[in-house]
Amino acid sequence: DSLTMLSSTFRRAATAAASRSNATINIAQRTMAMGPAQGGEISDELLSKLGSLSTQALVDGLWVMGWPAAQIDGARPLHPSHKCVGRAVTLNFVPARPDIAADKPPGGESPEYEAFEKCGPNEVLVMSSVGPWESVGGDIKFLRLKQRNIGGLVTDGSVRDTDEIINYGFPCFSYSTTARQGPAAMQPWECNGVVSVSGVTVRPGDAIVGDQDGVVVVPAKVAEKVYNIAHGREEIEEIVKEELIKNPGPPGKYYPFMSGKIKVDSPLGKLLATKGITPENSNQFEGSADW
Repeated sequence: DSLTMLSSTFRRAATAAASRSNATINIAQRTMAMGPAQGGEISDELLSKLGSLSTQALVDGLWVMGWPAAQIDGARPLHPSHKCVGRAVTLNFVPARPDIAADKPPGGESPEYEAFEKCGPNEVLVMSSVGPWESVGGDIKFLRLKQRNIGGLVTDGSVRDTDEIINYGFPCFSYSTTARQGPAAMQPWECNGVVSVSGVTVRPGDAIVGDQDGVVVVPAKVAEKVYNIAHGREEIEEIVKEELIKNPGPPGKYYPFMSGKIKVDSPLGKLLATKGITPENSNQFEGSADW
């Protein structure tokens, strides 16, 4: 009987251990199934270099690599002076529902304020709205962003208290402005998850660059390559413009061009050679592409 009881005890212990093990495996599997929210790290140096380029150069760089469109078409500068560059801190809104409002952490523990506190001069808060005309916030909430000296705010929704937000001085890009209240339509639900903004995927830590042409998302995983391609393109475009100013004529002789496809003996290739740009020091030529 003692042996039977001992054996039974061992079986129960083994079953419990197996159950815990399976639970651990299931959690690990689920984590893998979801994937990590952040795709990589961007250094301050690289962030500064990305910010030195135009949004169109960055779009071109991603296009050359064959990546999906990365311009957030629904986000326009609130003021002509607004430009931004920073790592994305994301905030996702969901349509309002009584249980959502009840379950969301209250007051200062709300996901939106969690996101605010993660922001500083090198961060851009990216707010995914449920609709273009819904308000993601106004002067009282965004006073905290001014205090945090935030690098910028980007949303495919709208903002209210426009004059005051402009006075706060941080760059703001939104679909439009509105007098509506936001909580009646949507609730902030998750900080630093993967979000869709105007159909463009944004992961926490991605580089967000905004200027008068719009806002571009540079995935952290390929940010260095995007910079190298885009910077090379901008150098060539400046040379082409200088040549066309010096010798006016149709730009078709030199432009457009495809990165990684410029032929050394083409008119553009010969022009670049006079400026010291060759396949030995540029990735823009045929056979020199490194992506």
